[in-house]
Amino acid sequence: MTKIALVTGASSGIGRNAAISLSAAGFHVIATARRLEGLKETAKLCATPVEFIVADVTDVISVDVLYNEIKRRHGRLDVLFNNAGNMLPSINFGDMEFEQFQSVIDVNLSGAFLMANRAYRMMRDQNPQGGRIINNGSISASVPRPGSAAYTASKHAISGLTKSIALDGRVHNIACSQIDIGNAASDMTTQISQGVPQADGSIKGEPTINVQHIGDAVVHIAKLPLDTNILFMNIMATTMPFVGRG
Repeated sequence: MTKIALVTGASSGIGRNAAISLSAAGFHVIATARRLEGLKETAKLCATPVEFIVADVTDVISVDVLYNEIKRRHGRLDVLFNNAGNMLPSINFGDMEFEQFQSVIDVNLSGAFLMANRAYRMMRDQNPQGGRIINNGSISASVPRPGSAAYTASKHAISGLTKSIALDGRVHNIACSQIDIGNAASDMTTQISQGVPQADGSIKGEPTINVQHIGDAVVHIAKLPLDTNILFMNIMATTMPFVGRG
C-alpha cells in the first residue's frame, strides 16, 4: 500500500525538496502551503503526481479543512513532515517588539503544534493505527545565534513538543522525530553565505549544504518501520560554527 505523506511549507526551500524526495521514494505526497503558485511549481518538479492543497498552518479552520480533505480522499495519513516556519532578521533582544516575536511563534510553534495535533488524531483513529510525525527543528534548538530570540525560543519549544509527542504516541503506534538542520541552502538562508552575526560581534559568511541532503534525511526517517525511531537528527554543514560556537 502506498504511504500518504503530508508536507507543510512545500511551496519552496526545504519543504519543496522534501516533497520532491518523498515523491521519488514512492510516497504519495500532499503538499501544502499558503502560496498556490509555489505549490503548483513543486508539483511540476515531482516524479509522481502530487496533490496540493492551500492551507495556513496558523489558522485552525484552514488546518481542519486540510485534514478533513485528506481523510475524505485517502482515509489515512502515514507521514507528516511538519516543516512550515519563518524567521526574522537578526534583532537584539532589547530591540525586539512583541509583535515580531509573536509572528515567529505563531508559525514555528503554534502552527507546528496544530499540524502535529491534527495529524496525531488522524493517525490514532485510523485503521491500521499509527504513523510518523517529523518536526523540522534547528540547531538553534541547542545553540542560538545572536539576535535570534524568537526563532531560538520557537525551536527550543519544538524539541519539547517532539519529546512529548513521541512519549504520548507510544500507545497509538505513532513515532515522532525531529531534524535539526544547520545551514541548508534555501530561500530562508541566502544571507548565511554572504555574512551573518557571530558571537564575537563580527559578521562572517558560513558554509551551507545542498538542500537535497535534507530531503534524503526526511525520506530515511519516513521509511523506517514504526517500531524504530530516530528521535533527533542533526544534519549540517561540516565546518559551520556549531560545535565550538561562541
